[in-house]
Amino acid sequence: MKRFARIVLITAMFLTLAACGGRQAAAPEMPVAGEQTETEAPLDAEGYPKYLPEHAPEAEGEASAEAGPTEEQWEREQRLRAYLDGMTLEEKVGQLFFARCPETDAAEKIAEYHLGGVLLFTRDYRDADGNWLTKDAVIDKLQSYQAAADIPLFIGSDEEGGTVTRASRNPYLFPSVSRSPQELYAAGGLGAILNDTAEKSYILRELGVNVNFAPVCDVSVDPSDFIYARSLGRNAAETMAYAAGVVLVMGDAGMGSVLKHFPGYGNNVDTHTGVAVDERPIETFRNNDFLPFRAGIEAHGKIEPFVLVSHNIVTCMDAGLPASLSPAVHQILRGELGFDGVILTDDLDMDAVQAYAEDGSAAVLALLAGNDMIVTGDFEPQIAEVLSAAADGTLDERLIDEACLRVLRAKEARFAMPWEIA
Repeated sequence: MKRFARIVLITAMFLTLAACGGRQAAAPEMPVAGEQTETEAPLDAEGYPKYLPEHAPEAEGEASAEAGPTEEQWEREQRLRAYLDGMTLEEKVGQLFFARCPETDAAEKIAEYHLGGVLLFTRDYRDADGNWLTKDAVIDKLQSYQAAADIPLFIGSDEEGGTVTRASRNPYLFPSVSRSPQELYAAGGLGAILNDTAEKSYILRELGVNVNFAPVCDVSVDPSDFIYARSLGRNAAETMAYAAGVVLVMGDAGMGSVLKHFPGYGNNVDTHTGVAVDERPIETFRNNDFLPFRAGIEAHGKIEPFVLVSHNIVTCMDAGLPASLSPAVHQILRGELGFDGVILTDDLDMDAVQAYAEDGSAAVLALLAGNDMIVTGDFEPQIAEVLSAAADGTLDERLIDEACLRVLRAKEARFAMPWEIA
């Protein structure tokens, strides 16, 4: 089957599934991907739009999963576990932190704390005087970070487009600031979004960024919602197709994706500045909010996405804890949605989680809930808290091992790992 037919089939499949989910009974408004993009998208040598993936992600992986692991997969898993067994507790814990990039001495701190990832913000694309760094300067900086890491480093950036952009604000790196998914959709439908995703991904990869904290999978159709401007602004069916397509395209470009903000933001307020309580029933999530996350999880091809969990308190799942700190929410993500990849917290520096970790142990609570990686700028004291909790038995080291193993699996899918290098 040709690549163009595959993307149309996948898109149509997700639209059909959403329409059958209960609340999406009306036919989706989004045109078929092929009808939108055949004349708009640059073509490759075979005459197909450039953004289409090179393979059918649903074929080989599903068959092999049903048949059990192959000998090669079994051997790779044994290598991973053997490497894990040789790591110190400090090394394991460091891998569980996707830290906001330190403003000073970043390479030294990456090495000292064995960080699993660093997240770049706009300041990281500037020099100490506030001037934009050149492309070569950014590449050199990020290469120095990788050189400091004992295990290849996730280097992330928030490049959703629109109101949340980092690298593309630097005119030396991008031809223009990335447009929002809504603006791109209005200009050229899903095809315009996927073409932009491909271009953005290749630019970021050339710089040394390997994880883009996108796409926003929240379903929002009300402009008064806090999350609306960052979302596709369409119904669940269209957001499903968007999430699936973006994950495929990013993976094809070698870029990690992050599905956010599970379990779905809805009309909640901004958790950067306070607690958001979501009192919608579980049926709303199953018939609406979960669908784009499920689509992104099931659509991945070359690279499995991360899933980022919000700080909203979702009363139908856990009335007492923010989703990011709730074991119940993580059990739904693992069990009901079948996600076995890396789960990220939303930034633990946000006000919405501070009241739940008055002793400073937000990262400990997050790991106990089922997260694999902690997103925070406050990583130095948080790492100390995790090590202390492991020492006194509050945090079982087996839980740390399980999370670290998922991180190592994700890295092995992307990088040449230490045990593979001659």
